[in-house]
Amino acid sequence: MCSDTLRMLLQVAIGFGIYNVWLVRPRLETAYRGGAAKNLREEFLAYGLPTWFMYVIGTLKLTFATLLIYGIAEPSVVRPAAIGMALLMLGAVIMHGKVKDDLSKTIPALIMFGMSVTTALLTCG
Repeated sequence: MCSDTLRMLLQVAIGFGIYNVWLVRPRLETAYRGGAAKNLREEFLAYGLPTWFMYVIGTLKLTFATLLIYGIAEPSVVRPAAIGMALLMLGAVIMHGKVKDDLSKTIPALIMFGMSVTTALLTCG
């Protein structure tokens, strides 16, 4: 099923949501950080992941976010970027489960996962 308007809205929402987390608020405490983490670095440590892995995940998420926004002009990049983002967000959901976070901390990752899957499904071609 193709729906250009909804797909593009989702692309922008996902893209700017990722930019917000990784570029605007990485050092800020939020209600959604995993475990008892107060920033992004502490969150990855709470999951038992090394700091270098945070940079790998961040690079991938920012790349996929950029491709989703760029995909408004070049739709051929949307499906691969949305699938990549969906996989990363599934990983985030699993990590929240690993540290036994409340559902309230996991909901943003679940929403981003759902939006990414929906974007991939709404992409034609």
